[in-house]
Amino acid sequence: MTQRSRKVGVIVARRNLSGPWASESWLPVSILPDVPEMTQWTSLGESADGESFYAGDSEIELFPGQTAHYRDNLVSGRPSLWVSLRASGSRYEVATVTADPYEGESMAEGIGEIVEALPMPASIQTFVADFIQDFHVERPFIKRKRDRVGDRESGGPSKFRG
Repeated sequence: MTQRSRKVGVIVARRNLSGPWASESWLPVSILPDVPEMTQWTSLGESADGESFYAGDSEIELFPGQTAHYRDNLVSGRPSLWVSLRASGSRYEVATVTADPYEGESMAEGIGEIVEALPMPASIQTFVADFIQDFHVERPFIKRKRDRVGDRESGGPSKFRG
């Protein structure tokens, strides 16, 4: 089996807003390296400006073809996991958690989802590094060359076909 996965827990926060357009905002704030024994949407504490919840678990899936992306993430200086929240009634559900920075960037382009890059826990960094070590194959960069089109025998102009 070349694909690996691991479950993580996600903590989200609801912040009270005083603006005219919205009364609250939701944001992923933390990743738990292990899934705790508590039900989804368990309150973790309340403060004057909002409340934190255990939003539930999600699976991080790693694929051999993406090892260069995971490596880029680990050597970035701030290894991260990207969490995407999707509206579900009056709350949000955890849609995706990924270690691929390029997938995380593309998730941020979506409309209606909340995406946040959160620090990757050390045990998840080890999990990803082990996967890279097991499956990474270095692929050299090969620059493509353009094909030349034109009548070379007649001395006509050469054109590039791109």
